[in-house]
Amino acid sequence: MKSRHFSMDALGDAIARLPDDRLTAIRNAAFAHLREHGLPTKRDEDWKYTDLAPLVDIGNQWLDLGDDVTPQADSSDVSDPIQKSIDADWLLISNGQVDANSIAALAQDGVTVELLSKHDSTANFSAPLTDLNSALLRDGLRITVDANHSIKRPIGILVVDIAATAASLSQIRADVIVGANSTLDLIEYHASSGEGEHYANSVINLTLEDNARANWVRIQDRDRAHNQTGRTAVTLGRDSQFHHCAFDFGGRLIRNDLAVDIAEPGSAAVFDGLYLAGEDQHIDNHTRVDHRVGPATSQQEYRGVLTANARCVWNGKAIVHEGADGTDAEQANHNLLLSDKAEIDAKPELEIYTDDVKCSHGTTVGQLDETSLFYLRTRGIDIVGAKQILTTAFAQTIVSKLPVESPRESLAELVSARLSRMLEAVVK
Repeated sequence: MKSRHFSMDALGDAIARLPDDRLTAIRNAAFAHLREHGLPTKRDEDWKYTDLAPLVDIGNQWLDLGDDVTPQADSSDVSDPIQKSIDADWLLISNGQVDANSIAALAQDGVTVELLSKHDSTANFSAPLTDLNSALLRDGLRITVDANHSIKRPIGILVVDIAATAASLSQIRADVIVGANSTLDLIEYHASSGEGEHYANSVINLTLEDNARANWVRIQDRDRAHNQTGRTAVTLGRDSQFHHCAFDFGGRLIRNDLAVDIAEPGSAAVFDGLYLAGEDQHIDNHTRVDHRVGPATSQQEYRGVLTANARCVWNGKAIVHEGADGTDAEQANHNLLLSDKAEIDAKPELEIYTDDVKCSHGTTVGQLDETSLFYLRTRGIDIVGAKQILTTAFAQTIVSKLPVESPRESLAELVSARLSRMLEAVVK
């Protein structure tokens, strides 16, 4: 039976092997918090469909090795094709280590990229797994866009993990600050390869100051045997705009948390997602937006295509706090099940504590329309091709919402290739 708890003594030894720098105090505080509170379990409402025990088991196997906590690895076979196919100024994090050369190579006016260890930082351990991230963090990125500045080229954060034959862990952290009246286009890409078991844990914090805008695309295309948990926390200033579009293709166990805090009036958040899950995949998306003031808007739409014995979770929560008059919050989740073994747990939630609001939510779960399939078959299209056309059209709704243009072609290819593999398996 897999353990639900990290070996704390071994974890403490791993933390002690990390560099003694400005992150040391945060690591120690995070370790103390983790020791006291532990990790979430299926008894916690937000985690009742996602069991972290397999990831804890990987962590304990890695801790038992007692090696350097961030082994060096050549990731160029994975990273180079991605960087060549998507136009961006790429910052590379390989096996949890920030590549200093990629920082040095980025030269855009109005943008500063530094290591987190060069600054006095703070950490928030109130969210699950952020304490694990801070405790084992070797270093991270701090990206700052100056006020009154719009960057000319997207910035990319490329996370690549190469897992050898042994179990391994990596921690990823980035703090992004967009100054007042500025715009940032950012692409976040997660990939991995290797025969070993791997668990990556990511924490990204985004702060938008007044009248700032962030257009964000997240792509997760890890090896099917690897695992990832990730949390993105967003704070919106007055009249700021946040547009996030997320795509999940790979991984065995994937958990994504997106938390948006609207604390100033006039701001707007749009976040969309697409997950394509097949054999033995578990993909869990939890979103939360706190409307603390109004007027402000939030809109979210997530779509999923599931085959084989895939299991996915979507939990979208919008909380309209007392006094947030003028709030407009919309939620939508739509799913296609291409197998009678596939399962989706969908839970839209609205909590409203004021009167002058406009809120809606809804979810649908269904199969491909037989009439449409029959029509395509009568036009000489085989069953796989007919299903490919219909599922691609279903997924294209999210692809068409991309707020950053440069990854569009690569994403279209990823969607098409992933759906082809899923549908071929179904027909067989």
